[in-house]
Amino acid sequence: MEESYQSPEQQYFFDINTRIRDIEEKQRLLKDRILLIGKNFVDDRESMFEDLQELKKLVMKITEENIKMKDFIQRISDMLSETARKEELMILQRQIDILTKSGHKK
Repeated sequence: MEESYQSPEQQYFFDINTRIRDIEEKQRLLKDRILLIGKNFVDDRESMFEDLQELKKLVMKITEENIKMKDFIQRISDMLSETARKEELMILQRQIDILTKSGHKK
């Protein structure tokens, strides 16, 4: 019968090889995780960039609409200030009535 005997040197190298394989496996797993994290980071960055672009467009549109509404309100305000008030029209109506009555009497 042959005994499977390993010398201390053989056992030492076997342990070193096992440790090296374990370290290489851990390193491979870490590399895969880092690549996955990097990919997720890039994907998130692109998504956030697209969202930011959409928000910028929306803010510009709202700003333009706000300017248009301000202009519209200003034009209405200007038009209202130029129109006669009810009291002024009543005064004119009385004057017209007085003139037409006095014109009929003559």
